[in-house]
Amino acid sequence: MTQWVENPTGGRDRGPVALVRAWFEVLARPRRFFRTGVGPGDQAPGLVFAATVVLLEEGSRFALTALAERGRVSLAPFPYPVIGDLSPAAAALLLLATVVFVAPAALHLTTAVQTLLLAPVAPDRGGISETVQVLAYATAPCVVAGLPIPAVRVLAALWGGALYVVGTSVVHDLSLPRAAAVAALPALLVFGYGFRGVAAVGYL
Repeated sequence: MTQWVENPTGGRDRGPVALVRAWFEVLARPRRFFRTGVGPGDQAPGLVFAATVVLLEEGSRFALTALAERGRVSLAPFPYPVIGDLSPAAAALLLLATVVFVAPAALHLTTAVQTLLLAPVAPDRGGISETVQVLAYATAPCVVAGLPIPAVRVLAALWGGALYVVGTSVVHDLSLPRAAAVAALPALLVFGYGFRGVAAVGYL
């Protein structure tokens, strides 16, 4: 599950330009992206991609919260998440821990759940590494999930869930209905709770 391949077959290029290109491609042409951009054992670009999404999402949430608490911006009538009375250093440390430790751990634990769900229904499924990559790249819309606007957060969560279903279908050779059935629980965990889509739906 933690294998990184130095010279992978397929997979994504490295670097900032490749990261941005992957973001645009997975949003614009998801089927093609998951068919050509996911390589066996090539987790590194996917993990960096997911970490970058979480960094932007949580960073924007922290920044807007700090500005709102100081009265510099108004987020009314929408609620904004309270992060507590944290010093800048403590907020930066919390953000770093979320990006470096929490996000990768959640990604791999959710992948383990997905692997168990795939086992009885997908005999020709891809490996665990491919599942990690699919989930990582499906987070692409969630760069805006840190905005304290429930409708935006719901849209990002639904879009991410839809990308995950498409990626699961392509990588694990499943029909869309079957992919949706086996991907529902992992998608709920990541996009519903991880990116707070469920809370946003409750508010709306």
